[in-house]
Amino acid sequence: MLTQIYIRNFAIIDELELELDSGMSIMTGETGAGKSILVDALGLVLGDRAESEVVRHGAERAEICAYFDTSQLRPVQTWLKQRDLDNSDECVLRRIISAEGRSRGYINGSPAPLQLMKELGEMLVDIHGQHQHQSLLKTEIQRQLLDDYAGNKTLAEQIDSLYQEWKNATQQLETLRQNAREKDARLELLRYHTQELETLDLDKKELTQLDEEQRRLANGGKLLDQCSSALNALSDNDDVNALHLINQHLAELQSLRQLDPQLASVCDMLNEAAIQIQESCNELRHYVDRLELDPERLNWVEQRLGSIHDMARKHHIEPEALPELLENFSAELQQLENVDIELETLERQINELAQQYAESAAKLSQKRNKAAAKLVKEVTAIIRQLGMPAGKFSISLISREQHTPHRHGLENISFEVAANPGQPAKALSKVASGGELSRIALAIQVLLSNSQQIPTLIFDEVDTGIGGAVAESVGHQLRTLGKSHQVLCVTHLPQVAALGHQHFLVNKIIDKKTTHTKIIKLGNKARRDEIARMLGGVEITKQTRAHAEEMINRAEIA
Repeated sequence: MLTQIYIRNFAIIDELELELDSGMSIMTGETGAGKSILVDALGLVLGDRAESEVVRHGAERAEICAYFDTSQLRPVQTWLKQRDLDNSDECVLRRIISAEGRSRGYINGSPAPLQLMKELGEMLVDIHGQHQHQSLLKTEIQRQLLDDYAGNKTLAEQIDSLYQEWKNATQQLETLRQNAREKDARLELLRYHTQELETLDLDKKELTQLDEEQRRLANGGKLLDQCSSALNALSDNDDVNALHLINQHLAELQSLRQLDPQLASVCDMLNEAAIQIQESCNELRHYVDRLELDPERLNWVEQRLGSIHDMARKHHIEPEALPELLENFSAELQQLENVDIELETLERQINELAQQYAESAAKLSQKRNKAAAKLVKEVTAIIRQLGMPAGKFSISLISREQHTPHRHGLENISFEVAANPGQPAKALSKVASGGELSRIALAIQVLLSNSQQIPTLIFDEVDTGIGGAVAESVGHQLRTLGKSHQVLCVTHLPQVAALGHQHFLVNKIIDKKTTHTKIIKLGNKARRDEIARMLGGVEITKQTRAHAEEMINRAEIA
């Protein structure tokens, strides 16, 4: 669970450190005080994308740290250990966002990419935003919610994988069939190209060797002249050459080293230089002796290079790619020559994949139908407590018209509701008002959260648009959830706030120069006064305080 959060220079928070307990924690405050800023900050440390605007004005960077107790979270411990990120029973997530927009993330002190933080964050915290109910109108979200409730993740992934294999094999079969229809013409062309490339017989290293030989042969005269000139200057000139001069002066210096031993190192170096020059000259003579001025060989090399480049232009590729092209043509030729066998093998593979898909998809449909019946009953019961006394929730599983495999199984999922007696159930997008939709979404969120292993659940003003007895019912649902999960609820409703186990107040403080947000944990008296404020507005009377006290006392009994 989330035990502590530290925030610095984020939005209008200059510095904040908050400790959290288990159960249901409530967060309230005036409109605009920044109640949702804490949720936004948590979203960032859990892997959401960041903008530079989140950095407090005038600060160089924002920093967010979240501390989690993972002692009871075996999957999280395993995940961290597999990535060498484990650190006893505590996990610390840290995110830094610079004013220039750069972002860095850390898991237990080690740098971590955003995707890794997001993957871990999804195991630790589930955030339900105040506008999230709008996504409930999307059919893909409805399907995902039903599969989450039914625990179909592994089976759905298996079906998606089988579908992808079937689709790829089907596309490959169509290509093969198309090739088979054009088989004779294509075979003739491939045989011609293959024979042409085999006749060219280009080795992968030959082109480089030919280029080097062509440069050497084309510049043979220049190479011979320059090398001969160098030999002449170094050793072959009878009048004066470098080797003669070095040996002459070396002999003179050798006689002088008896007068001054400091000349010994100079003599040694000159002796080494004479040896090096002599060896260089020997090597250069061998090179000159081997150097050929062969116009016929040059003509052959240039013709060979011309043939290679002509072939490359013909196929619109670089000359170096010709050997690979021959391999590709040969492979395609072999495939076409065995196309009937390939077709038979591929058709058998597709049938096997379709059979595996059908079996898995049938299991998925069975689990969806069973889960849908249970979810319908439970959602209907909750929405009737949330101000829809005659409401009836239903889920339609509509078989797809096409019977070929589909990545999401055999049916489309449609969430429907009948809000009033005597009315037929219709799709949510056609009949549900904003208030009704938010209540249905809340019911599903509560039910899904109960069935999931995520330890910390955050509800950010999901109770918008309701009040009175309905609000109290919402509070009871969240408080019940707080018995098995850590629940953090941002709310503006006193009926919900009174049902929390802990209560935090968000204040926006404005002075002459700056604005900043402060969050404090309320004691019993301060909590009563805050709920009284939420009940009574500007003026707090004895009656509102008494009403607030009564609401808190009823919650303690619940």
